[in-house]
Amino acid sequence: MTKRLTEVARKAGVSEATVSRVLNGRGGVSEATRAAVLTALDVLGYERPTKLRGERARLVGLVLPELQNPIFPALAEVVTGSLAQRGFTPALCARTIGGVPESGYVEMLLDHQVSGVIFAGGSYALADASHEHYRRLTDRGLPVVLVNAGVEELGFPRVSTDDAVAVEQAYGHLRSLGHQTIGMVLGPADHIPSRRKLDAMVRTAGWDTDRHLVERSSFSMEGARVAATRLIERGVTGVICASDVLALGTVRAARRLGRAVPADVSVVGFDDSAFMTCTDPPLTTVRQPIETMGQAAVDLLVTQIEGAGVLHDELLFEPELVVRGSTAPVPRD
Repeated sequence: MTKRLTEVARKAGVSEATVSRVLNGRGGVSEATRAAVLTALDVLGYERPTKLRGERARLVGLVLPELQNPIFPALAEVVTGSLAQRGFTPALCARTIGGVPESGYVEMLLDHQVSGVIFAGGSYALADASHEHYRRLTDRGLPVVLVNAGVEELGFPRVSTDDAVAVEQAYGHLRSLGHQTIGMVLGPADHIPSRRKLDAMVRTAGWDTDRHLVERSSFSMEGARVAATRLIERGVTGVICASDVLALGTVRAARRLGRAVPADVSVVGFDDSAFMTCTDPPLTTVRQPIETMGQAAVDLLVTQIEGAGVLHDELLFEPELVVRGSTAPVPRD
């Protein structure tokens, strides 16, 4: 017990006597100090006293699919900073291969009485995945915000990049360089943002029977290399990818086939994650407005937490084409 008091006091920046007063429900403690002590208790993984368990902590979960793709640490930096400014403590939950699944993190966050959860790149974006753990959050009435498109029936507020505009920008850029045979490397068939990108390509390029210009992959460089190899062998000169990671795998595929980027094949990514200026060649990509989206996600969540209502509409943010060295005029015969 003494060790717990010491750890919580240090974490909250208060005295052990103050921690004791809060845990025993005594007066003489400001609401801000009381909240800081309870949040410290939650963050350190200690159970609250029974009489305090019905109260939610000023703790907010941020659940990410991974940290290897630089776009997710970038989002985490924006969200955690914005949460801290609003007086909340972020709890970062990043999935790893063979580690805790998303549903497991949901259970952990519920056990810690979090005030709300922000998800990015989760199974909500996969139409064929299990969504039962999200319904547990709905049943609890817990505020939730999703970053980027998800299945409609969940009903959570969403903050998304406009996938249609992204494709229009990428396709228009390649067409302006003279490319006519343009392919796409997308995520799995049930991945909602990839579906949106494909639908936009059908409208923009007037595709009908040209689905042979689409290959799907897991969001990995090796998966993209295999998918892009098939496209390049079919004669595409330009490739639009659903992420920067897929674009880098496409560059690798071109080189293994003895093709140069961009002299033989032009490649456009999506995200504009960190270090895309440092790749060889620097990657032309469509930039997601991560800072604006992250702040909007926090604003939506805090609005729910404060009881000001829920916006069920999807907020769409316009991306920006960033032209670098991976695209060039179509090669001449």
